[in-house]
Amino acid sequence: MLLGPQSRLRRSALPLLAALFLLAPGGTGLHGQDRDLDAHWRKLFTRGRDSPSPPDNPVTPNKVALGARLFSDTRLSGANRSCAGCHVPERAFSDGRRRPIGLSGRPLSRNTPSLFNLAWSKHYFWDGRAPSLEAQVAMPIEAGEEMRGDWPTILRRLGADGDLVERFRAAFPGEPSPSRATVLKALASYVRSLVSPPTRFDAWVEGEQGALSDAETRGFRLFVGKAACVLCHVGWRFTDDRFHDIGLRSKDAGRGAIEGGTPGLRAFKTPGLRELTRTAPYMHDGSLATLGAVIRHYNGGFVARPSLATQLNRGLALNGSERADLVAFLRALSSRQGAAPETKGPAP
Repeated sequence: MLLGPQSRLRRSALPLLAALFLLAPGGTGLHGQDRDLDAHWRKLFTRGRDSPSPPDNPVTPNKVALGARLFSDTRLSGANRSCAGCHVPERAFSDGRRRPIGLSGRPLSRNTPSLFNLAWSKHYFWDGRAPSLEAQVAMPIEAGEEMRGDWPTILRRLGADGDLVERFRAAFPGEPSPSRATVLKALASYVRSLVSPPTRFDAWVEGEQGALSDAETRGFRLFVGKAACVLCHVGWRFTDDRFHDIGLRSKDAGRGAIEGGTPGLRAFKTPGLRELTRTAPYMHDGSLATLGAVIRHYNGGFVARPSLATQLNRGLALNGSERADLVAFLRALSSRQGAAPETKGPAP
């Protein structure tokens, strides 16, 4: 990548590149210097190839297949729930609700995030409290308001299923029966296998100039330029994997309430933007129902406070056409390769 999310040059070089990009003649055709700059942006957004996995739990086909089966298995719950109940594959592994409903019948505190492309992450949950996917997948199973699983009961149920026991032995040779550790490793392996599909934007990155419409191209230039979205939504996954206060009115303490966070800083993890047309509503609290509402939030709708992320443009003033172009580009991050480009973005 041209600029990784941890690069010291991120804040100094990226705004300069964004400013230069906006100067491309007419906002469309690329010539000379502009063509070189375009090549740099393509490099920055080139997709990752191989999903990483930790040395103590290398991803294997048997683990992934077992994890996929466990992901939909209600025997992991004390209340007839499964992971797939909230992380619905057809919704990019989110659930379409503002916030999921807990076992008490009340909404939980945070929106269900997508599970795509988490193999490359370093922290998990909106507040980053889980340091690994193995730690992350355990928490909803054990949480009283989510799945309320009890490990002795879970392992007794799984161990009584002869076919499933054989799948565990194939995935974890030398392990005679399912254990908490192997259940979590299988689930984590499955989540690591969840990679968002290629889109028309990826075709553009690979050199197919006509893969994006004029509106989508203008939106991309706003994304990396005037709107400065790229300062947090960077790289092919469109996330810096960091935590920021973006001025939402939620009273949730976020990262500021956990060990390693800054007390009083209402910061939340930058979500990736892949497949985001299937993951509405948006933000950690699900408070913004549409992409148009998200753009309006960043276009002056946020709460200005001292802890506000320094990357956030406090004076952003996009007009209606610019907001529509930006939404058109964001929608292209969910549009399959080979589909026709959208010629006009929806009204934000």
